[in-house]
Amino acid sequence: MRTSTLGGTGVRVTELSFGAAAIGNLFRPVTDEAAYDTVEAAWEAGVRTFDTAPHYGLGLSERRLGAALRGRDRDTYTVSTKVGRLLEPEAEGGLGDDLVQGFAVPATHHRVWDFSADGVLRSLEASLDRLGLDRVDIALLHDPDHHAEQALTEAYPALERLRAEGVVKAIGIGVNQCALPARFLRETDIDVVLLAGRYTLLEQEGLAEVLPEAAARGRSIIVGGVFNSGLLTDPRPGATYDYAPAPAHVLDRALRMKAVTERHGVPLRAAALRFPLGHPAVASVLSGARSAEEVRDTVDQLRRTVPAELWDELRAEGLLPPHVPVPAARPEWSR
Repeated sequence: MRTSTLGGTGVRVTELSFGAAAIGNLFRPVTDEAAYDTVEAAWEAGVRTFDTAPHYGLGLSERRLGAALRGRDRDTYTVSTKVGRLLEPEAEGGLGDDLVQGFAVPATHHRVWDFSADGVLRSLEASLDRLGLDRVDIALLHDPDHHAEQALTEAYPALERLRAEGVVKAIGIGVNQCALPARFLRETDIDVVLLAGRYTLLEQEGLAEVLPEAAARGRSIIVGGVFNSGLLTDPRPGATYDYAPAPAHVLDRALRMKAVTERHGVPLRAAALRFPLGHPAVASVLSGARSAEEVRDTVDQLRRTVPAELWDELRAEGLLPPHVPVPAARPEWSR
């Protein structure tokens, strides 16, 4: 599988990254065995970049990912985790579940927003313990939307020091909006932006500022949320977009895209996976999975040839702006 280097860091990422939220019981339970098999399937497919966070299942994602990677040569893979939410134990172990936050796990802990320098250190230390690793390669500020000033003035300098000391190799921000990462690209020396849902086949808000800023400054983008919460896997009434039912006009646009891709013999999800890699700033596409079968399907879709005529027809139908870059017809790593 093709790899790229994040900015000037030396950190290598595979063209497809594994998103570990689902193995943290996102929305519904996954067994330990299924979680292990999911990571194993990604490894067998050549994926060597794995993204997790304390937020995912109150640490369950980190624990399961670490267990699945244990025993492998640490220099052969890249791990990304996040800071900004500390996990604090609930009194008497907690009651109920964490589904209000999206995870089918017991509510043994609660999250505390903390973008202080001390919070960064405490978060990374706890993550390393859960992962069972002596280091992570990438540390990202996680959703600092409502904590921008503290993230800029306290958390970012702490990450910068950790990078200078070699504790982490790359630093950045992970968000699902564009204004804040554009500001970080302008005002800081971050290496990477994990941008979720804002540079997809369906919408290209990130092309206005974030991706050009990254390209101009030699920084990298990892694109997550390429299916816009599932809409681009199976557009139909009731499908979700940005974690809510898709508005009628958005659903109609997705259905029109599906009709075009299928006329060219390409599933919509295959075109959605390939699309972000057409931009030179995009180093990797991040996709989650909760089973080995989902991993294998994702890899199969990403390996498909997407003909240039498909992109041309999307443009002709007014479904893709003419200035948006598109990927080569045949992915390099399938040759």
